[in-house]
Amino acid sequence: MVLLRRPILGTKAGVETNLSASVRIRPTEELIGLALEKRLRQKRSTAYTEAMTKLDAGGVVCHSETVRELIQTISNEFPELKPHQFPIGIISKCYLGSPYEVHVLDTALEIVEHYKVGQSLPSGMEKGRALALHPGYLYIEIFSNSICAVSKSGNTSIIQG
Repeated sequence: MVLLRRPILGTKAGVETNLSASVRIRPTEELIGLALEKRLRQKRSTAYTEAMTKLDAGGVVCHSETVRELIQTISNEFPELKPHQFPIGIISKCYLGSPYEVHVLDTALEIVEHYKVGQSLPSGMEKGRALALHPGYLYIEIFSNSICAVSKSGNTSIIQG
């Protein structure tokens, strides 16, 4: 029997593995009442505000990867909130032109949809439509029990109910 010897020192393997992981720590206690309202009244970051203005960038159809990135941006903006406390949707004026009026990022369904003039919005988001068309606001965050209008500077106005 002949044994062939192979050098093991000084050889270079052709396999390279890169792993990366990030851990996000969420609070164990849920913000409620005035603490939640106080958090929602805080000014939005520039990165978040800019991300929310890109809903028209993909045209009428928005790719699922883009939607996932937007939802991750929401998660990053509100690290102290539980996922069920995130906005159920974000509405803003649509700049694609006629016949489109507004577009909605539906965080539950993970879709961006553009709505024509007079077309009904889903999931209780209709209450934010008029504000979305107001020139003083960049976009409107729809929460389960409130609406948050966000200006270009990131300042917020809360409407309860």
